[in-house]
Amino acid sequence: MKVAELLERRRRNWLELEKYCERMHSSGSAAKLPPAQMSRFAALYRAACADLALADSYQLPQNTVQYLHLLVGRAHNQLYRSRKFDLGAWNKMLFTDVPQKIFNDRCVQLMFVIFWGFFILSAWLAYEKKTWPDFAEKVLGEEQITSLEQMYAQPIDGKMRDGDTNAAMAGFYVWNNPSIGLRCFAYGLLVVPGLLLLLSNAITLGASFGYMARPEVMAKEGQNFFHFVTAHGPFELTAVVLSAGAGLRLGMSWIMPGEYSRFSSLMKTGKEMMPIAMSAVIMFCIAALIEGFLSPSGAPYVVKVGVAVFSSGLLAFYFVVLGFPRRAIGAT
Repeated sequence: MKVAELLERRRRNWLELEKYCERMHSSGSAAKLPPAQMSRFAALYRAACADLALADSYQLPQNTVQYLHLLVGRAHNQLYRSRKFDLGAWNKMLFTDVPQKIFNDRCVQLMFVIFWGFFILSAWLAYEKKTWPDFAEKVLGEEQITSLEQMYAQPIDGKMRDGDTNAAMAGFYVWNNPSIGLRCFAYGLLVVPGLLLLLSNAITLGASFGYMARPEVMAKEGQNFFHFVTAHGPFELTAVVLSAGAGLRLGMSWIMPGEYSRFSSLMKTGKEMMPIAMSAVIMFCIAALIEGFLSPSGAPYVVKVGVAVFSSGLLAFYFVVLGFPRRAIGAT
């Protein structure tokens, strides 16, 4: 009788567990429960399993045992149910969570300002020979300048590559381009080396663009250079910034772990940075496909400019328009 009385007093918990089961069944996913309620549901499930064991052992009325069997089975199915593809959850993650996380991340913002600030400054100094007459030569070196001029000496008319070569080069770019981002990401873990690597890339790339834009170079090699790099540039350069920002965020989590241990802080931040890292990988791959097929083609330059403008607009819409904290606006 004592066991029967104990189980009778626990009937309130069974009813609560039953309500959780109904709620989870109607919502279609256990993941939609808040963490505290999910913890409560798991505790109720474990307690119901213990109650079922007691009811079986002491041979309580069959209706009570059968009720507990059904309740435990129902709760088990909700707790360990197979996770189906949730279109709504993926839509929220891709078009709300990811762009807002990237837009509001201070490390990404810092790397963006550093990269584009030094890129533009370096390009201007390399272009304006009156201000710094030997800037491009000192940054790039005579050998690299000669290599650039030789590489883009021939017009970009699509005749130098066939389809198989373009496919092979696209595959090479898919493999090579993310390695650039991986270096920025890995060095970012060490903070200072990551900043120096990003600075080096920004200054070198900026000097290359500025030198090739000089009027005397633009008449031939520079025109071919911009004919090749314009279309894939937005995706590739943005991916470099995102990789460096994700690496810096991980490095800062190691240096300033806050209330967590260094390892826990690193693991937590690593999970949070996955969307940024995956966004960078996707953009590197898109840039590689454009660089492999469109950039070396004989398509009119206006088409390649159009692709660059469209790409830039798409990136701005995704990271700025979708990433802007709309909840904060509503609260204000």
